[in-house]
Amino acid sequence: MTETPTESPVKTRVEAQTLPTPVGPLALLSHRGVLVAAGFTADPREMFVRLSPALQAAGLVETRDLGHPARAVRDYLDGDLKALDEVELAQPGTPKRQRLLKALREVPPGVTIGYAELAERAGLPRTAARAAGGACAQNLIAPFVPCHRILPAGGGFGGYYYGPPVKRWLLIHEKAIPQSGLF
Repeated sequence: MTETPTESPVKTRVEAQTLPTPVGPLALLSHRGVLVAAGFTADPREMFVRLSPALQAAGLVETRDLGHPARAVRDYLDGDLKALDEVELAQPGTPKRQRLLKALREVPPGVTIGYAELAERAGLPRTAARAAGGACAQNLIAPFVPCHRILPAGGGFGGYYYGPPVKRWLLIHEKAIPQSGLF
């Protein structure tokens, strides 16, 4: 009789790597090869504390190379604007929020849309733009889930967790707005 290997009772830690970007450090957090958080901060612990209690219980360890997610960031910065789309990721949320995050990830580089359009693309046309804004505000995996591509209907940048200068740089890098844009 052959025994089926079982998963080790030792929890796999969340791994973190911080990469330089033109707008400051970008921390990436991965668990079992799946990106679970990313954000513009020099301290990965700032992202770690936003994770679920189960992931926090696994612990955090810094690594020199997360592999594919880190390569995707370098490729994105070098001009392959679709590189981030190929990274496997996961973040918690209700079914409605998951639909909004999926629709958000499908907004291509170089395109901006409004919150109401995001809700419509998620198949939630009766969802207020506020719900779409909430999904963006709680996004744990920027810029892989590109909440920076969502702009308010009234103009301007709107809110962005990492600040308007980072959002502006990302949109210029993706050629969604001109470098000398009105923003």
